[in-house]
Amino acid sequence: METQTEWLKPRHRIIRDIACALIAPYCRWKFGVKIEKFREQNGRQYLIVMNHQTSFDQFFVGAAFDGPVYYLATEDIFSLGWLSSLLRWAVAPIPIKKQTTDIQAVKNCIKVAREGGTIALAPEGNRTYSGKTVHMNPSIASLARKLNLPVAIFRIEGGYGVQPRWSDVVRKGKMRAYVSRVIEPEEYAGMTNAELFEQIKEGLTVNENCVSGSFIHAKSAEYLERAMYVCPFCGLTEFESNGDITSCKKCGRQIRYLPTKELEGVGYEFPYRFVAEWYDHQCDVVNALDLASMTQEPVYRDRASISEVIVYKRKNLIKEDAAIALYGDRIVIDGEVYPFRELSAVTVLGRNKLNVYTGKQVLQFKGDKRFNALKYVNFYHRHKNMIAGNENGKFLGI
Repeated sequence: METQTEWLKPRHRIIRDIACALIAPYCRWKFGVKIEKFREQNGRQYLIVMNHQTSFDQFFVGAAFDGPVYYLATEDIFSLGWLSSLLRWAVAPIPIKKQTTDIQAVKNCIKVAREGGTIALAPEGNRTYSGKTVHMNPSIASLARKLNLPVAIFRIEGGYGVQPRWSDVVRKGKMRAYVSRVIEPEEYAGMTNAELFEQIKEGLTVNENCVSGSFIHAKSAEYLERAMYVCPFCGLTEFESNGDITSCKKCGRQIRYLPTKELEGVGYEFPYRFVAEWYDHQCDVVNALDLASMTQEPVYRDRASISEVIVYKRKNLIKEDAAIALYGDRIVIDGEVYPFRELSAVTVLGRNKLNVYTGKQVLQFKGDKRFNALKYVNFYHRHKNMIAGNENGKFLGI
């Protein structure tokens, strides 16, 4: 008989089997993904680590493995009221707070492992905006050692071409999702945490900034402005996209996004061949900003709805249309000032939602489809680096 303290429930396997029967064929059709069954599983449990490229990555993992998989998921999906309750009942994801080291999440992982469950997570904690695997948390090595499970490295390739994080559409193209390697406990027992982390990082690193087939959709450039806000010619700016073209609102230059993922200037030579090169330039620009000189006038102005996230419960709408201003040292919301130094975190969720963590309160901003949440995260982390005396720090939150 089940007790209330058990994480694993018999229904999870039944729900998984039904979901796989329905969703796996859809994934193959919609995403053009070749999901390779992990036939060496042999009834064993694993710690699955995956790179994060599309909104359906967890379903690719589920289709590759037999039995239920327990995924680490950010607090946002646990704050949706009755829907979150349904998810907990059906698949029991493991909650983790995105903005901090979450000791309870580690304890929950240990509990799931001890009960015989397979656990999956993305060490990046973020989907890539540029097509390159982003910053990974080195603590994954420590977690693997605590769980003492074989580590299955699950690679997803082609996902950025099919569904970039900044886009609303799925392009016609090809993907691959598969276990590329298993690191057994006996193997990593002889490694340091740093060495194990490097093995995991190497196994998951994917750079999609190359010609690797065609990824076709009439709206291939929409909404690139969710990721890009620095023009190579005129600096900090805003973009507006339509179809396969995105345009700088300051200098008017247009960039075409090609089915090969390449970029080309419309009537001129654009200096970057792929989004990642442009994205790296953007990061370099932000990392060179003197934010102390950007405190008198807003650098950017936006409008968005604001909700308070009652973590693991619900979201309460505060205002449907608020004015947001970004300065070099603060965010101002309808005249109320939120200094960067008083914020514990600023993160981006999904395509373009922004979470601001202030004291015990979590505020979530949802702008229109062209809203760029990323710049707030980047400015916040640039400010943190400067205040810490680390002006040469490169990490900008993604």
